[in-house]
Amino acid sequence: MAEENKVPQELVKELRVLAHDLSNALETIVQATYLLSQATLREDTRRWVELIDQSSQEAVRLNKKLREILRSQG
Repeated sequence: MAEENKVPQELVKELRVLAHDLSNALETIVQATYLLSQATLREDTRRWVELIDQSSQEAVRLNKKLREILRSQG
C-alpha cells in the first residue's frame, strides 16, 4: 500500500485491539445462538434466533475484513 495511504501505527494498534475484543464478543453471541438453535423453540422464537444468527455471522465477516485491512497496514 502506498505510504500516503497508510494509517498511523498507533491507530492501527488500537483498532487491532478493538477488532480482537469485538471478535471475542461475537464468538460468545455466535456460540449462544448455536446453543439456542439446538433447543426446542416456538416458531416465532426460532425466527428470532435465525435473525440473530444471520446478523452475527455478518458481523463476524465484517470484522474479519476489518482485520485483513489492518494487517495490510503493516
